[in-house]
Amino acid sequence: MTDAAIRSKLGALVPALRHFHSALLDFAKGEYEFLHGPVKGPFALYSLVMNDPAFQWLRPLSGIMATLDEVLDAKDVQLSDRNVTDVRGALGLLFADSDTRFAEFRAAYARAKGDLRVRETEAKWREVLADSLEA
Repeated sequence: MTDAAIRSKLGALVPALRHFHSALLDFAKGEYEFLHGPVKGPFALYSLVMNDPAFQWLRPLSGIMATLDEVLDAKDVQLSDRNVTDVRGALGLLFADSDTRFAEFRAAYARAKGDLRVRETEAKWREVLADSLEA
Protein backbone atom coordinates (compact mmCIF):
# COMPACT_ATOMS: atom_id res chain seq x y z
CA MET A 1 0.00 0.00 0.00
CA THR A 2 1.13 3.55 -0.65
CA ASP A 3 1.72 6.14 2.04
CA ALA A 4 -1.41 7.99 0.92
CA ALA A 5 -3.54 4.85 1.08
CA ILE A 6 -2.27 3.99 4.56
CA ARG A 7 -2.86 7.55 5.78
CA SER A 8 -6.38 7.38 4.39
CA LYS A 9 -7.14 4.06 6.06
CA LEU A 10 -5.62 5.02 9.42
CA GLY A 11 -7.20 8.47 9.12
CA ALA A 12 -10.61 6.81 8.85
CA LEU A 13 -9.90 5.00 12.12
CA VAL A 14 -9.33 8.25 14.04
CA PRO A 15 -12.97 9.46 14.18
CA ALA A 16 -14.22 5.93 14.80
CA LEU A 17 -11.93 5.60 17.83
CA ARG A 18 -12.90 9.08 19.04
CA HIS A 19 -16.59 8.15 18.98
CA PHE A 20 -15.81 4.93 20.87
CA HIS A 21 -13.73 6.85 23.43
CA SER A 22 -16.55 9.37 23.82
CA ALA A 23 -19.05 6.59 24.45
CA LEU A 24 -16.74 5.04 27.06
CA LEU A 25 -16.20 8.45 28.67
CA ASP A 26 -19.96 9.01 28.89
CA PHE A 27 -20.31 5.59 30.49
CA ALA A 28 -17.54 6.35 33.01
CA LYS A 29 -19.17 9.70 33.78
CA GLY A 30 -22.49 7.94 34.41
CA GLU A 31 -20.84 5.50 36.83
CA TYR A 32 -19.13 8.39 38.60
CA GLU A 33 -22.34 10.41 38.87
CA PHE A 34 -24.22 7.41 40.26
CA LEU A 35 -21.73 7.25 43.14
CA HIS A 36 -20.88 10.94 43.63
CA GLY A 37 -23.68 13.03 42.15
CA PRO A 38 -23.71 15.17 39.00
CA VAL A 39 -20.52 16.45 37.42
CA LYS A 40 -20.83 20.22 37.31
CA GLY A 41 -19.85 21.11 33.76
CA PRO A 42 -17.17 20.32 31.20
CA PHE A 43 -14.28 21.79 33.21
CA ALA A 44 -15.16 19.64 36.21
CA LEU A 45 -15.34 16.60 33.92
CA TYR A 46 -11.96 17.46 32.41
CA SER A 47 -10.46 17.70 35.89
CA LEU A 48 -11.95 14.33 36.82
CA VAL A 49 -10.68 12.68 33.65
CA MET A 50 -7.20 13.99 34.29
CA ASN A 51 -7.04 13.38 38.05
CA ASP A 52 -9.67 10.98 39.38
CA PRO A 53 -8.89 7.25 39.56
CA ALA A 54 -12.44 6.49 38.37
CA PHE A 55 -11.41 7.63 34.88
CA GLN A 56 -7.85 6.27 34.82
CA TRP A 57 -8.90 3.12 32.97
CA LEU A 58 -9.47 5.20 29.81
CA ARG A 59 -5.82 6.27 29.58
CA PRO A 60 -4.49 3.34 27.55
CA LEU A 61 -7.05 3.98 24.80
CA SER A 62 -6.34 7.70 24.98
CA GLY A 63 -2.64 6.94 24.56
CA ILE A 64 -3.21 4.80 21.48
CA MET A 65 -5.33 7.55 19.97
CA ALA A 66 -2.69 10.21 20.72
CA THR A 67 0.04 8.07 19.16
CA LEU A 68 -2.09 7.46 16.07
CA ASP A 69 -2.62 11.22 15.73
CA GLU A 70 1.14 11.82 16.04
CA VAL A 71 1.90 9.22 13.37
CA LEU A 72 -0.62 10.72 10.97
CA ASP A 73 0.60 14.27 11.67
CA ALA A 74 4.20 13.34 10.79
CA LYS A 75 4.13 14.41 7.15
CA ASP A 76 7.86 13.85 6.65
CA VAL A 77 7.58 10.15 7.52
CA GLN A 78 6.65 7.53 4.95
CA LEU A 79 3.98 5.23 6.38
CA SER A 80 3.98 1.53 5.58
CA ASP A 81 1.92 -1.57 6.23
CA ARG A 82 3.92 -1.86 9.46
CA ASN A 83 2.05 1.18 10.83
CA VAL A 84 -1.29 -0.54 10.23
CA THR A 85 0.07 -3.70 11.88
CA ASP A 86 1.28 -1.65 14.87
CA VAL A 87 -2.12 -0.01 15.37
CA ARG A 88 -3.88 -3.33 15.06
CA GLY A 89 -1.42 -4.87 17.55
CA ALA A 90 -1.80 -2.06 20.09
CA LEU A 91 -5.59 -2.28 20.00
CA GLY A 92 -5.37 -6.08 20.16
CA LEU A 93 -3.24 -5.91 23.32
CA LEU A 94 -5.68 -3.53 24.93
CA PHE A 95 -8.47 -6.08 24.58
CA ALA A 96 -6.38 -9.26 25.06
CA ASP A 97 -6.97 -11.13 28.30
CA SER A 98 -3.35 -12.30 28.21
CA ASP A 99 -1.95 -8.78 28.77
CA THR A 100 -2.33 -7.91 32.45
CA ARG A 101 -1.19 -4.29 31.95
CA PHE A 102 -4.65 -3.43 30.67
CA ALA A 103 -6.78 -5.46 33.08
CA GLU A 104 -8.31 -2.28 34.56
CA PHE A 105 -9.35 -1.12 31.10
CA ARG A 106 -10.89 -4.49 30.27
CA ALA A 107 -12.80 -4.67 33.57
CA ALA A 108 -14.39 -1.26 33.00
CA TYR A 109 -14.94 -2.03 29.33
CA ALA A 110 -16.78 -5.23 30.31
CA ARG A 111 -19.20 -3.09 32.35
CA ALA A 112 -19.52 -0.55 29.54
CA LYS A 113 -20.43 -3.17 26.94
CA GLY A 114 -23.98 -3.12 28.28
CA ASP A 115 -24.35 0.37 26.81
CA LEU A 116 -25.77 0.41 23.27
CA ARG A 117 -23.65 3.39 22.15
CA VAL A 118 -20.48 1.66 23.35
CA ARG A 119 -21.38 -1.47 21.37
CA GLU A 120 -22.26 0.50 18.24
CA THR A 121 -19.12 2.63 18.28
CA GLU A 122 -16.95 -0.40 19.00
CA ALA A 123 -18.46 -2.23 16.02
CA LYS A 124 -17.68 0.81 13.84
CA TRP A 125 -13.99 1.11 14.75
CA ARG A 126 -13.54 -2.65 14.41
CA GLU A 127 -15.13 -2.48 10.95
CA VAL A 128 -12.86 0.40 9.92
CA LEU A 129 -9.80 -1.44 11.25
CA ALA A 130 -10.77 -4.63 9.41
CA ASP A 131 -11.19 -2.60 6.20
CA SER A 132 -7.72 -1.10 6.71
CA LEU A 133 -6.22 -4.59 6.65
CA GLU A 134 -7.53 -5.24 3.18
CA ALA A 135 -5.08 -4.13 0.54
